[in-house]
Amino acid sequence: MRKAIGKILKVGTLVSTWGLIAMVLLQIICRFSWFETPSWTEEASRILFIYAISFASGLALKSSNYYVALDAFYNRFSPKLKTFLDKSIPIVIFLLFAVFAFYSIQFVSLGMIEKSPSMGFNMGVSFFSMFIIGSTLCYYAWHKIVKAFKRKST
Repeated sequence: MRKAIGKILKVGTLVSTWGLIAMVLLQIICRFSWFETPSWTEEASRILFIYAISFASGLALKSSNYYVALDAFYNRFSPKLKTFLDKSIPIVIFLLFAVFAFYSIQFVSLGMIEKSPSMGFNMGVSFFSMFIIGSTLCYYAWHKIVKAFKRKST
């Protein structure tokens, strides 16, 4: 299951990133040629960027701290404080993003009645990226919590 989720997130990141690159290239080509830039490319770029970030956020937490960290401070802490931080930070991440994921469901349902201005699709599709961020960060934070508490017990 964990490998499948990771694979889905990787594919989602790659597809949305390549889609973003394609939209930006289309905009550049149209601006420097006689073609008129389609009005929907700006919105498509924005949505593809948001989805690239939402798919990659869980992978960044999974892949052992690709987020910004202050190692200069962390390395100066006592081993006891480091152990406390290694256990408490994933718990805080889990709790914050569980609340975020819960309320993102309400936000997606509110977006179901809205239409995208230039592309005309349901805005719930765009808002669903918030649920992806919240749920994947909770998923990988949970695995870090389990790993941190198993490490101490063995």
